Amino acid sequence: MKDDLRQLFETCIEGGSEEDLNSLAQLLEGFQRKIQNNSTYIDGILHMERKIDETSCEITIPLHPILNNNLNILHGGMTATVLDTAMGSLANYLQPEGFGAVTNQLNIHYIAPGIGETLRCKAEVVHKGTKTMVISGEAYRDDGKKIAYATGTFFTINK
Repeated sequence: MKDDLRQLFETCIEGGSEEDLNSLAQLLEGFQRKIQNNSTYIDGILHMERKIDETSCEITIPLHPILNNNLNILHGGMTATVLDTAMGSLANYLQPEGFGAVTNQLNIHYIAPGIGETLRCKAEVVHKGTKTMVISGEAYRDDGKKIAYATGTFFTINK
């Protein structure tokens, strides 16, 4: 496996443009963050910085061309991923010992294009029941413009 990976890496380095190499470096740095921080691949690859407490969760990621769609703006699926992660992180943080939370439903309204240097998503609890939670999330670009609004329902499950 290691030899195949080295060969793939060499092929990418030799054939890649400057933008390709920059993107590869971004991905590898994220992978290294995952390994060093013992986090998830998504956390590492997206370079997530997370703040969480009893009332909210905030995740910030740097924007990079690898996250863009063919219009050269942040892909809506990437916005959805970070919103779902912020809301799900809060839902899991608030669970009692031995329980977790999983997304049951996610609804997103895209408002403006995702451009700039960073994306910041903030989640807050709307309703906390014994079996479900409803959480809202908002996504902002670095100029303060809101680019998306989301709500999610999360099921409480046994771990």
